[in-house]
Amino acid sequence: MPDSLPIAVAMSGGVDSSVVAGLLKSQGQPIVGLTMQLWNQRRLPEVAASGPTGRCCSLDDVYDARFVAQTLGIPFYVVNFEQPFEDNVVKPFVADYIAGKTPIPCTLCNNFIKFDQFLEMADGIGADKIATGHYAQIRFHPSLNRYQLLRSADSSKDQTYFLWGLTQPQLARTLFPLGAMVKSEVRQLALSLGLPVAEKPDSQEICFVPNGDYAAFIAAYLKEQGLTQPPAEGPIVDSSGKKLGEHSGVHHFTVGQRRGLNVAAGQPLYVIETNPATRQITVGAGDSLLKSSFRVSGLNWISLPPTPEPIRAHVRIRNRHSPAPATITATGDLTTATITFDQPQRAITPGQAAVFYQDELVIGGGWIEREP
Repeated sequence: MPDSLPIAVAMSGGVDSSVVAGLLKSQGQPIVGLTMQLWNQRRLPEVAASGPTGRCCSLDDVYDARFVAQTLGIPFYVVNFEQPFEDNVVKPFVADYIAGKTPIPCTLCNNFIKFDQFLEMADGIGADKIATGHYAQIRFHPSLNRYQLLRSADSSKDQTYFLWGLTQPQLARTLFPLGAMVKSEVRQLALSLGLPVAEKPDSQEICFVPNGDYAAFIAAYLKEQGLTQPPAEGPIVDSSGKKLGEHSGVHHFTVGQRRGLNVAAGQPLYVIETNPATRQITVGAGDSLLKSSFRVSGLNWISLPPTPEPIRAHVRIRNRHSPAPATITATGDLTTATITFDQPQRAITPGQAAVFYQDELVIGGGWIEREP
């Protein structure tokens, strides 16, 4: 039976969120479409894309979302979240890169904007729940009295790696209508619903870096803010400390990177460590990237209550990484942990997330820390 209170649908202008709106509308649910204005695309023109981009949240996406809402005949509003987005996503993104980390802005956006600020906006229009086009699933476990996050039925589209920071109150009010579907079904449903974005390509790029050049964006942003970019140049050395060359900035590199080193060697070299304090980049052979143990902080336990006892799980250390068996040992107040893989894994990168899975269940996650 349809809810009497409206559902706030986060409409990005893409096919997934548009199908969510169309699907709920076809089920008789009262819905309101809301599009989040996150970044002023006219800012930083020196790093604007020269042609079409695959980023989300562009002005064209806002237009597409409005057109879909008109097609469905539902109320539609654009809400301005530019300042909280800049404070909680853009500024940490810049700071992390300068600190030699590799940030995940989409996770920060989910934690602080799409499932935080957006829920507050939903309250303002009297909506009881929100719905998004994320590929994930939620269920309630009565005996644990917890909402649980599960992987999507479509493993190729699963987005739980970016959702590990969601809280129990957020999960309780969130719907993922596409979680049990595969992408081909979503496309077909979009066509059957007559949605004008049925064949629109998926977004790929970060919305506020339209040309994909993170280093150029950081330089332009710091200049706009009247901030001086910290000294960036430094040496490229091998694992023995031998200098192999120079680089123009730590923020140009990430652990595991091979391209752009501009050093001559008899074998392929990869970045194995970045050190912003000394501005040193250490490179080595591929085997140097293998590591078994690392630390995480900012733990969020989703589907199971936190415990000091070691937990066996499969751990994913980046979005395209196949989760590998490991032991998770929480420490201190259970917000930090040591992760030990059964077999060494490649390119464990500070700033990325480690997300823990037991079969399809997402039990939690945390931020990968730099070694002390």
